[in-house]
Amino acid sequence: MSPRIPSASGLSRRLVLTLLLAAAPLAALPGGAMAETKSIKVGIMSGEDEDVWRVVAAEAAKHDLEIEPVVFNDYTQPNEALENGEIDANAFQHKPYLDNQVEAHGYGIVPAGYTAVWPIGLYSRKAKDLAGLGEGAVIGVPNDPSNEGRALKLLESAGLIKLKPGTGILATLADVAENPRNLDIKELDAGVVGRSIDDLGAAVVNTDWALKSGLSAQDRIAQEPVDGNPYRNFIAVKADRKDEPWVRDLVASYQNPVVKAEFDRVYKGTGLPAY
Repeated sequence: MSPRIPSASGLSRRLVLTLLLAAAPLAALPGGAMAETKSIKVGIMSGEDEDVWRVVAAEAAKHDLEIEPVVFNDYTQPNEALENGEIDANAFQHKPYLDNQVEAHGYGIVPAGYTAVWPIGLYSRKAKDLAGLGEGAVIGVPNDPSNEGRALKLLESAGLIKLKPGTGILATLADVAENPRNLDIKELDAGVVGRSIDDLGAAVVNTDWALKSGLSAQDRIAQEPVDGNPYRNFIAVKADRKDEPWVRDLVASYQNPVVKAEFDRVYKGTGLPAY
């Protein structure tokens, strides 16, 4: 008996099946068409940054990275949440603030990539310039250690006070060596100082809180220097995770022209990219 010759259609079916089986393992390989998406939670502050991080999340999807922003209203919470593993990263702070938090709580948190800087300003609705701040004017400053020191450094650079020689970035009222106008410097919560502007002669306000308080560039009578500014904000992660691939992808998802365009739209020049 002559051997049975498979039909053309039978050969075609077998060829298709062989090709499918051969290709199947490729889909599971890293970088393949069906690469697994990594999901992370990132702590951010409520307000304008939520708009920016919506764009960051869209950029992250291009890296197979799914970002769930976790919104906070209190500066002390994002680092605690990161340390406890409730979130994978946060993006809200500068190095002096983190250094203070690490010293106070022993957090194992490190910077992973810079985001932006918001030069802190001295705002007033009673004085049009520094000369308009009279004898004994009441000046509000943030009361948390890093921002109070930053505020006092600004008052010094504006010529309103002098700090003791060698005073570092964590200056306090005890470090004020000269106060020729006898300014009454009041320590207030960072979220309150801007909203109290009508009751003060002037106030040193972080840019994000200035926006929330309805303050504008027209109300600003002094601003800290930008050159050499140590207060660049960054994405932070746990030290033992900083070399994981998703961290690199997260930083790249922020540091790009698409996010910069949204950042500029949202902050209207009050903040500057710091990478």
